[in-house]
Amino acid sequence: MLEIRIHGRGGQGNVMAAYLLASAAIDQGRQAQAFPSFGAERRGAPVTAFVRIADRPIRRRCQVQQPDFLIVQDAALLHVPGVTAGLKPGGAILSDGVADAGIEAQLGCPVVWLPATRLALEHLGKPVPNTALMAAFLSLTGILPVTALIKALGGRFKGDLLERNQRLIEAAAAQVPAGLWQEAAHAARA
Repeated sequence: MLEIRIHGRGGQGNVMAAYLLASAAIDQGRQAQAFPSFGAERRGAPVTAFVRIADRPIRRRCQVQQPDFLIVQDAALLHVPGVTAGLKPGGAILSDGVADAGIEAQLGCPVVWLPATRLALEHLGKPVPNTALMAAFLSLTGILPVTALIKALGGRFKGDLLERNQRLIEAAAAQVPAGLWQEAAHAARA
């Protein structure tokens, strides 16, 4: 079972990101679950969402305490104690933003940086990094085809907005090394 924890702030689409990833997995014949955890429901408040993807029924119903991967939609959260807690050995982080060697050295694990908010502004006109980060994650891990994310979005959006999201997905997936985390993702599922 692959376990993913998504950290962000209210208004960044954390919960939607988790639901999209789970929907894409289910559409591909996999088992999946997605659910959020948040305190104060307000824009800017820290939000955590969880995703599990497996080839068998998922019986675990608790929060993801030891994720295989972290997706961080606000790089400032990497400085918050506990955000990276429990990341499994061999795990990695995908974060919005530009490379920060200092934080990478402090974290002691691989970080792939994607200017997701900038890409979202360019393609959608809104600073919502979730779709770009999900596309990059799928490209990095190869756990699902990127087209599965486009199909999942098609269940929520139509017309011009869907087309702009599709261009965003393609742009984000092209900016990361495809398959970089494929071995780690496969090992987590074994």
